[in-house]
Amino acid sequence: MLYLGSGVIGTLHHLYFSGTPVFITAMGSVASALEVVPLTLIGFEVVKSIRLSQEAQGFYRVPLKFFLATCFWNLVGAGVFGFLINPPIVLYYSQGINTTPIHAHSALFGVYGSLALALMLFALREITPDRAWNETWFNRSFWAINIGLVMMMVFGLIPSGFYQLVQSVNHGTWYARSAEVISSAWMHWTVWLRIPGDIVFSLGALVMVICVLRAIVAIFQEPMQAQPREALTPDFSRG
Repeated sequence: MLYLGSGVIGTLHHLYFSGTPVFITAMGSVASALEVVPLTLIGFEVVKSIRLSQEAQGFYRVPLKFFLATCFWNLVGAGVFGFLINPPIVLYYSQGINTTPIHAHSALFGVYGSLALALMLFALREITPDRAWNETWFNRSFWAINIGLVMMMVFGLIPSGFYQLVQSVNHGTWYARSAEVISSAWMHWTVWLRIPGDIVFSLGALVMVICVLRAIVAIFQEPMQAQPREALTPDFSRG
């Protein structure tokens, strides 16, 4: 709840360029920066769980990986790429160009997406029969999702975003967003180079959906445990 609250309020720091009162943007900036506190606590819990019990490590290995991915993307996506574009003087040149999606992709999915998957898998693992929990394919999904996200940024968003940023500093934001730049050969290449990352990411997401559906089907197929008859029949003879 601490992480959710700080994250939701923290998004308000994006509103300062739209004339939002200083108090609102300041509150958002503080809450966004403080997201590192609950993430650090989560990280310590993960390490403690691994050290305490090898059995717990194996049972919740996949959810713990997504928790660690949340910590990683919060440092890189929300932290590094967030501070890269959010200072007012930088935002003056970078607003409306592809430097913003670098932060958006890595922070929104990298942090909140990984956290949502971690929480879902943590709950799902508890009630899924062992025969239906295919850890190998869950691991493949984990790596495909995260590698695909890295490929999207490294081959697509980062080259196009920084190219636009250079044009914005040299000629003005109007030029960086003009048809001459958007339709340039470099921008076209970055669009095509992003496709491999999209494909890898999509395959990872598809594998995740299939594995989760298989687990859910197995849960409903699991026979209910028989209950003693006397436990189900109330005894009215006692006053």
